This record gives sequence, C-alpha cells and structure tokens, in this order.
Amino acid sequence: MCNFRHPHSLGIAFRKSRVTINYMSQPQGPILIVEDIPHILELLEVTLKFKGYEVITARNGDEALNALLSVKPALILTDILMPRLDGYALAQEVRSNPETCDIPIIFVSATFITPEDKDFAMSLGAVRFLEKPIEASELLLTVAEVLTGEISEQPKPLPEQAFQRGYSDRLKEKLLQKENQILRAQRLVEIVPSEQRPAFEALLAQTKFQRDQIEEELRTLEALLDQHETKTL
Repeated sequence: MCNFRHPHSLGIAFRKSRVTINYMSQPQGPILIVEDIPHILELLEVTLKFKGYEVITARNGDEALNALLSVKPALILTDILMPRLDGYALAQEVRSNPETCDIPIIFVSATFITPEDKDFAMSLGAVRFLEKPIEASELLLTVAEVLTGEISEQPKPLPEQAFQRGYSDRLKEKLLQKENQILRAQRLVEIVPSEQRPAFEALLAQTKFQRDQIEEELRTLEALLDQHETKTL
C-alpha cells in the first residue's frame, strides 16, 4: 500500500486527478511499456512477450495515463525523454494517484543518466533505472526481480514545487548537453567524408529534435513555476 491517503496536486501533468479506475480482472496485470521511439518500443515489447509476459504499450506519458483508466499494470517500464508528457511527469502523476501509487516503475533512458538524474528518478519512487542500450538479459532479469521480489513502501510524491524545481534542474542540464552535442555533430558533418555524411546528418537531426523537446518541456515548466511565484507574492 502507498503511505499517503489523498491525491497530491499534479506537477507538470496538466490535469486533475483521475476518477476511480475500473481495472480489468487479471491475476497480476500486464507490463506497461512507455516509449516514443517505435523500434525501441517494438524491441522491448517483443523481448518481454517472448518470455511470456502480457504487454501493453504507450508512446508517451499521456497515452500511458489513458491506458491506466482501464487496466492496472503490474509494472511500468518507461522512457524519460518523450513528447507531450515525459517519464518524470508520468511517475509524479502515478505516485500522486492513490489508485496507481503502488505500481512499481522502472526508468529506461539514454539521455537522463547522470547520478543526479538517477537520484531524482528514485525520489519519484522508481524501483530501478536502466540505461539504453539495454541488453535483453539485463532487461529480463530486472523485470523478473521487480515482479517476484518485495517492493518497499513507496515514498510520498514530491510536493508540486519541489518536483518542478528538481525537474527544471534536470532539463537545464540536459539542454546544455544537447547544445554541446549539436555543436560537435555540426563540426563532424563538415569534415567527414561525403559517404559518411548522411549518418552524421541523421544524428544531428535527432539531437536537434531532442533539444527541441527539452526546450518545450522547460518552457512549460518555467511558466508553471512563474505562476506559483506570482501567487505567493
């Protein structure tokens, strides 16, 4: 059971707490995979289904919340950097809802992998943190450990402003990293042989897309923080 009784106001989830959920009657529930990159989503899904797990999928946190209206998964396996609603915000909302607060969450990321990123993830109630690329054996072992082991009592969700400030710090650090990666990729595009250029141009485009995602999240988050500061004046 979760160690709080009332839903907490959501961090950056942009919605009020959900209504009571009518869950499907399943012995344990499926694994919910939340991932916006199609080939990674497919790889995770195929790997888990091959081992006999029931799996449902979502392409972002918003789709995951819609899935939680009808089914309570045994485990949520989620990326962090995603459009519309990312993994950090998804975890904060899951923990803030008494109907879902006891669902274990495993974070999977290739971007948010610093010790500070992982500490923030654990403060949101994550039970494990995996870095991409993931070996199938590591994924299956981690999932099995979580599903068969005893999960310690989940922490209370972070207060809204504490979540937003911590989240803002993580986004600002990632934004700086992406800007540096873009500069390096731009230099490489200019100097690599012509036959290698398409690969580096694709990498540059992907990094710019991720930079834009982070900027959008940060703008929204800073607007929320400004609203809170204005109310307290």
